[in-house]
Amino acid sequence: MKLSSRNFADGSRIPGDNAFCVPADDGHVALAANRNPHLAWSDLPAGTRSLVLICNDPDAPTKGDDVNQEGRTVPASLPRADFTHWVLIDLAPAGEIAEGEFSSGVTAGGKPGPDGPRGTRQGINDYTAWFAGDAQMKGDYHGYDGPCPPWNDEIPHRYVFTLYALNIARLPLEGRFTVAQAKRAMSGHVLGEASLTGVYTLNPAVAL
Repeated sequence: MKLSSRNFADGSRIPGDNAFCVPADDGHVALAANRNPHLAWSDLPAGTRSLVLICNDPDAPTKGDDVNQEGRTVPASLPRADFTHWVLIDLAPAGEIAEGEFSSGVTAGGKPGPDGPRGTRQGINDYTAWFAGDAQMKGDYHGYDGPCPPWNDEIPHRYVFTLYALNIARLPLEGRFTVAQAKRAMSGHVLGEASLTGVYTLNPAVAL
């Protein structure tokens, strides 16, 4: 299996148009176009009946004490954890994903779901928990919401898009679901997988 994008090559920087936030002219960050990147796949295993796509950032800080705090940085030595940006299931094996097809713009309170374009379904991403205490932004964030790492993080973040080929046409899930629930439902049905990694930072002191 192979996974590629016209927006970025494996290991290269994700464009600002595919991010949730970009560096601001005044202040630290501004909301961005938040368009899902183009994705294409090939060499699917025989017997593939549907695809699952998960986008994950494995570099999220495990402590928020220093996150986006003036005069402080999120140290490179801090242990990191996963932050899910997209869970897409029941995707037909034929075709590809166009840029902006599943997400274009930031939606306060989150985009609706789980039903998505082309008969797909989308789980909630981790902005749901991140904005839970924000009266203006809280809600269920379904589908794709792109990178917005801390603007004072000492390391660039990786965004891993992983495509899974399944031997079933529809995952046995109903209603609102998380990445953990999708992974449990996939167990025993994965025929193959492929990944594509982009990198992103909002810290002008961090080189990519």
